[in-house]
Amino acid sequence: MRGPLAINFESLWQEGMHDWQGNMPERMKDDTLEEAFWRQSIAKKIIRQIDDHAKPIFEIIQQYIHPTDEVLEIGPGWGNYTFPLQAYARKVTCVDSSEAVLDYLKMCFQEAQNVHYVYGKWEQADVEAHDIVVGVNCFYRMYYMLSTLKKMNALAKKRVIIGMTTGPIQPHYKVLDEEFGYEIKYPRRDYIQIVNMLYQLGIFADCQMLQLERTYHYATKEELIAAQSKKILSGHYDPKHVEQALEPFITVDAEGYHYKHTFNAAVISWKPVKEVLNDDVEFARNAKTFAHL
Repeated sequence: MRGPLAINFESLWQEGMHDWQGNMPERMKDDTLEEAFWRQSIAKKIIRQIDDHAKPIFEIIQQYIHPTDEVLEIGPGWGNYTFPLQAYARKVTCVDSSEAVLDYLKMCFQEAQNVHYVYGKWEQADVEAHDIVVGVNCFYRMYYMLSTLKKMNALAKKRVIIGMTTGPIQPHYKVLDEEFGYEIKYPRRDYIQIVNMLYQLGIFADCQMLQLERTYHYATKEELIAAQSKKILSGHYDPKHVEQALEPFITVDAEGYHYKHTFNAAVISWKPVKEVLNDDVEFARNAKTFAHL
């Protein structure tokens, strides 16, 4: 039996970044594609709109923050957590590699004096220490997660907070898998890998789970089936199979089709530690020790 430190969770994270054919998706490699994604996504947003599921996540995050704290936020996106942080904390510094993201936030916070901006990837960004370092759903393009976590730990004076939404996957995909035999794109990266990487660094983090709910709305059955078949890995599928799999989970009214999905979020946090297990020799030594327990 292998001990927990004998498993390289960073490698598992890196494997999960590849597509199902083993290739790294272009958006993971190409910064111009990532920029285009954010510019298009923000263009569709209502100004200052916050996703409903972000509100209960922030309620947990807020418990670790004092109004006098200075907060460093990694990857703010369209501001799900930036808006409430700006209203609550003394200072917020946003680090993002997307000019579209930062331009949007600057537009929203024209009158605010407590929001600052750093353009660049977190891995290379030159930022000073803050009381709190927080990042929610922002790690999807970060390949070297151990270095990412160590930098977060090093730049936090009081606490590091990581948020990540997680499964289960929409339930009709399980039906498509088990009853119709379709291959499904199940998630391959998850919060538990981050918890385990922190453990490998000698950081014993707290992890709080909360249940969330999201309802998808579609005007037509065709829109519903098209949207809810995107995680089918198989090249071809029968729309009738998708419709059958969806049926138990759908409500229909005069406004269209509605799909309620219950999922979860993890809020991982810890007080920064002075020393972490941070070299390959130390990792290998611990792995060898645990392997013989």
